[in-house]
Amino acid sequence: MSAPSPALPLHVALVEDDPALRDATMQALSLEGAEVTAFPDARAALGWLTADFPGVVVSDVRMPGMDGIAFFAALRGIDPDLPVILVTGHGDIAMAVEAMKNGAADFLTKPYASADLIRALRAAATRRALALENRRLRDEAGRGVRGAIPGTSPAAERLRSVIEGVARSEIDVVLTGPHGTGKSHAARAIHDLSPRRARPFVAVDAGVLAHEDAELLLFGRDPSARSAGLSRTGLAERANGGTLFLDEIAAASEPLTARLLALIETRQVFPLGAASSRRLNLRIIVARVGSEGDGRDPLWHRLGAVQIAFPPLCERREDVPEIFRMFVARHARALDITAPPISEAAWRHVQTHDWPGNLHELSAYARAFVMGLADTGVATSPLMGERSLQQIVADFERTVLEDALRACGGDVAQLQAVLKTPRKTIYDKLAKYDIRPRDFR
Repeated sequence: MSAPSPALPLHVALVEDDPALRDATMQALSLEGAEVTAFPDARAALGWLTADFPGVVVSDVRMPGMDGIAFFAALRGIDPDLPVILVTGHGDIAMAVEAMKNGAADFLTKPYASADLIRALRAAATRRALALENRRLRDEAGRGVRGAIPGTSPAAERLRSVIEGVARSEIDVVLTGPHGTGKSHAARAIHDLSPRRARPFVAVDAGVLAHEDAELLLFGRDPSARSAGLSRTGLAERANGGTLFLDEIAAASEPLTARLLALIETRQVFPLGAASSRRLNLRIIVARVGSEGDGRDPLWHRLGAVQIAFPPLCERREDVPEIFRMFVARHARALDITAPPISEAAWRHVQTHDWPGNLHELSAYARAFVMGLADTGVATSPLMGERSLQQIVADFERTVLEDALRACGGDVAQLQAVLKTPRKTIYDKLAKYDIRPRDFR
């Protein structure tokens, strides 16, 4: 991250009880392009400064009422990262040095040259800009993990805490739990919170792992290969420097599983036709249905990874209303209508249903709810009213297909794997509802 340009104005809060020195310092700083707000005493400054002040505080040490050392301590309570430069007489140097040990940005001894003050200010302003940017990124990341794992239940709080802690490390992660419990959202949040956030995040889902050309898609083909087809970079290599997310790895065939094991253990890929392997810098996140020790795949225990278990929605019922509201608002925005009020009947269903499909099912119900209101203009659940059971089921089925296609980017092979439905049945359903996969690509 680059430092603030010297051409940009400095923001300075100047605290000086001597009017002549205060005016002279303000004039010198203004000539350097600084934006200066001056105060005659510490208490006046404390009433104005906030934790989002983007600049540097310059304060005399010897002042009536609250001295500079007490002022500095009070500022630490407002924002420990707020940079403070103390101006001292020769007799106060020991106090200023002690303040620097406690976090003060710098100190200057009277009389000092304006150039020395400007130099100290620019150095402190650079650190301030970095601190505020890091704070902004942390806030954004916190909102991101809140969006990935919404809710206020102990389970949701635990998941967010674990994800935030794990993300800062470079350790691999295994996410376990039933379908639709938020594992893919958590994988993305881990990447976005990690030091690798600026590098690629490559998700490999069941549709890719079950594809007939899965090895080519994952490991690529070297330009020197004489086999038919153009060279291509595999998904694993595209994740180099970043995060490779293997979602639903149980969908992989035995030969592909063996190659994935080799990738996990060596962090090397061997593209088709290549003369030698290529070493990769990867963090690997694996999502799997089930729990530790159920024996359905051999990959997770090779990672030496942290394992995070995701409970089904029926075990965190207190979160369901909040998540439902979030889905209703999201689908209302997508349909470009105002989010409707939620009826008592709809709330009863939301709060009493077990949601075996978890987030997928809850999202589909929220979309059906919004669509039902859009069709009738009446604030009732889409499962109520004058429509027949056949129509209700058809609307729900269409919604599931459209949501799944949107998640799969219009890829029918992925859709088949996600819905665990024969290809012919998928095409029959798409034809029945006049749904065109290309519209979701």
